[in-house]
Parts: sequence; C-alpha cells; structure tokens
Amino acid sequence: MARGLRLLSRAVVRLRPLPVQGPTRGFSASAQEPLHVCVVGSGPAGFYTADRMLKGHEGAQVDIIDRLPTPFGLVRSGVAPDHPETKIVVNQFSRVAANGRCSFFGNVTLGRDVSLSGLREIYHAVVLAYGAESDRSLGIPGEDLKGIHSAREFVWWYNGHPDMCHLSPDLKNTQSAVVLGQGNVALDVARILLRCKTELATTDIADYALDALCGSTIRKVYLVGRRGPVQAACTAKELREILGLKNVRVCIKEADLATSPADEEEMRSSRIQRRVYELLSKAASAHRDNSCNDQKELHFVFFRRPTRFTPSENSSTVGAVELEKTALKVDEVTRKQVAVGTGEFEDLKCGLVLKSIGYKSLPVQGLPFDKIRGVVPNLRGRVMSSESETATVETGLYVVGWLKRGPTGIVATNLHCAEETVASILEDDRKGVLRAPSDSKKHGRTGLVEILEQKNVHFVPFSGWEKIDSKEKMAGQLRNKPREKITTWDGLQKAANE
Repeated sequence: MARGLRLLSRAVVRLRPLPVQGPTRGFSASAQEPLHVCVVGSGPAGFYTADRMLKGHEGAQVDIIDRLPTPFGLVRSGVAPDHPETKIVVNQFSRVAANGRCSFFGNVTLGRDVSLSGLREIYHAVVLAYGAESDRSLGIPGEDLKGIHSAREFVWWYNGHPDMCHLSPDLKNTQSAVVLGQGNVALDVARILLRCKTELATTDIADYALDALCGSTIRKVYLVGRRGPVQAACTAKELREILGLKNVRVCIKEADLATSPADEEEMRSSRIQRRVYELLSKAASAHRDNSCNDQKELHFVFFRRPTRFTPSENSSTVGAVELEKTALKVDEVTRKQVAVGTGEFEDLKCGLVLKSIGYKSLPVQGLPFDKIRGVVPNLRGRVMSSESETATVETGLYVVGWLKRGPTGIVATNLHCAEETVASILEDDRKGVLRAPSDSKKHGRTGLVEILEQKNVHFVPFSGWEKIDSKEKMAGQLRNKPREKITTWDGLQKAANE
C-alpha cells in the first residue's frame, strides 16, 4: 500500500496541471478538470495515440496501461532482432512517456486487474490499443501435434517475451522446417532459422534462442503459399533481405513463375506486387546453377494449401504436412484471384511447422467484438455497439491499431490510424459529448491507482521500465549486444523494483 501511495504522490506532484491563463488549444478555460484519457496497450498504436492526444489537447492527461512490465509492444517483442533500425522509434515513444501529462502503468491486465467498465467510470475516454495476442487456426487434422507452433509464438520466443521463454521449439531433430504463409512475419521466422548465427549474436535476440539456433540441424526451410508469386504478401524490402542471405540457396520452380493475363493486370495495378515478382524471378535465375553442398536451402512453394498434419512414425511429433495443389480463380464478387483446390495432394516432410496465417485479437468483457473479422466495430475509431445499421456509439470508448483495423500494416501504419482516432476524441470533446453536465467528476489517474491498490496490483511505472532497460543494456555490453533481455516475469518485476 505504501509503495503505491508513494508512486501516486510523485505522479500527482509531477503531473499537476498548470493554471490556465486563457483559452488554449483543445482546452477551454471553463473546463472544470483535465481530460482524462486511458490508453490500453503500449505498442506503437498506443504510444502514437498518446503522442497525438498530448499534442492535440493541452489539458489532456494520458495514462497508458499494459499487461507487461515493459512498454513498446511489438517493437520489443515482434520486430526481428536483426532489424535494429525499426526499433529506433522507441526513442520517440520514450519522450512521450517523459511528458509531464503522461504516465505508464505496466503489469496491469485489463479484465483481471481492472475492468473495462471500471476504466470507463474514471476516464473521459478509454482507447483500446492492445492489439492481437492470439492466432488464427487452420482447423485441419493434426494441428495439435508437437512441433507445430504459430509464428507469433516463435517470434515471441526468440524476442524474449516472458510468455514464451519456455517454448523450447525442437530445432535439433529435423533438417526441414515448413513455414505456412509468405508475408513479412513468415519471412522473418524463415530468416532467423537460416541466418548466420554469428550475425545474430550481436543482436538483442534472447540468449536461450541464440543457443538453440546455434545447435539447430535445420538445413531447409519451405515457405508455403496458397497462391502464386504475384500474390505473395511480403514487401520488397523484406524479400530482398532474405534472398540475400549468406550461404543460402534459393529454390523456386520455374513453372510457378508463369503468369496469366489476370496476374499481369494485378502487377500493372500494384507496383509492390510487380517488384516482389521481379525479385523472385531474378532469384530463381541467379540460384538455378549455383549450388554447393554446405549451403542451406530456402524453398518458395507456391500454389499449395495445407490440408492435414501427419505424425512421424511412432511419435506424437509432426512428420509431414499434406498439401493440396491449388489453382487461381477470379472471385465473381471481389474480382480478385483466389486459390481453389485441385484435388491433387502431396506430402512435404518436416519436423517443425510455423503457422504464419495471421494474428487474432481477443475481446474483453463489455466490449463489442466482431468474432469473424477479429476487430471491434468502429466508426473512425469510435466503438460501435455492433456492425448493424442500428448500432449506436459507445460514448467515451475508442479503438486503435490492430484491434481497430485487423493485423495489417507496418509500425508506421499505426500513426495514421492513431491520428484518425484522436481526431474523433477531440471532436467529441469539443461537442461536449465526453463531459456531459450530469456526469460525475472523473478521477483518472488517481482513481486508477486506488483500484490497483485495492486489488494489491504491483504496477510498474515508467521509472521501473528504465531500471529494466538499464540492466539489460549493461548486461548486453558484456557480450557485444545492444541489450541482454530479461525474459521471465519474475526477473522483469525484480529488476523494475531494484
């Protein structure tokens, strides 16, 4: 209790709003209290929302809560360790957290430590930005066999996420891995499996993951896609990187590169698709006669969809993926080319399968949710009661990021998404929607701390994260790494309280 009160006391002193001398941007002199905003989730969508909220409303006080003791979401646990340039954005987010009107509450889980209804009672606006922390399922036989993981689980494992530090994928008893999907995440996990381990050793990859990868026997990685090279869902930048890996031979069947008039039309309409196809075609030609016994292999497998997983002999571990050959057909409604089965099947032997078929958001109690699309129904970020024509706006409740639009885009995509949601919040506040005269006073941060104290929740403030950050960087210096991540819940909480 005393710890929380001391933290609250410091927060109140540090964040007490200055007296208003006259009308200011987004904050009228007649306002009785600050605009209390709570952002649930501290990934890019959450921090961009906080940043735009603080800049757009001089009377806003923003609290960011996250279930992890560490901030930054997928920038820490999703961005590949060999992409340090993408992680530079945390410097901007740290400046947001240092703003006197912003506060971070780590180790706080929505639905367990505080309810959505509880947050709505104490904040004028609640913005849900907790992203997608589950996975889509293929729904085919054998999906529960050992050796089959989602790409999200594998990514969290090598990035040191505390939920996945004990995953221990078996990389020693097979020479072949199958990655289902050909998007950027699929390319990430394939690249980590194939990249030279001395190069990974100087990244912030989790130490246990580096040890496991150094002992890996995997020599072949198959990237399997339902459609063709024209429809590959990756970006040119990611594709160019994996095609340029040292000591890796790229294998693409020449027949798969044949294009139809519909393919040509798609490439005329999309510069990205055309560039991806050109890179794949060039790689196929460059590697055709360039083989070496000690090379690893990256196989692009097009026009195949998984239909079942089969176990290895006398084992509960996956031994092969049954694939059905597909063909492309133009959908009469969308006019897009879709993959349809041909009835021809083949087995692809492997001992590890990583499913990169999409992340999935999860609902919380009291939140309208479209289970089919995996998003919260919304109108420019305002949460709607449903998708129907008679749906009403959930006053004071907003959504941003993957929970708003689905698991698509890159880190920067969240900036525009956040700007749209914040514009809706500011518009609603100007119209008086968020501060109706009949409403009782909102307590914001003070009310949140009281709730957490009552439930004996030991939240981690941003200063606690800074202790974790400092300890990780110091440990990393000893091994010529940017940081040595603390990968367990207990370890993170201990470091935050030192």
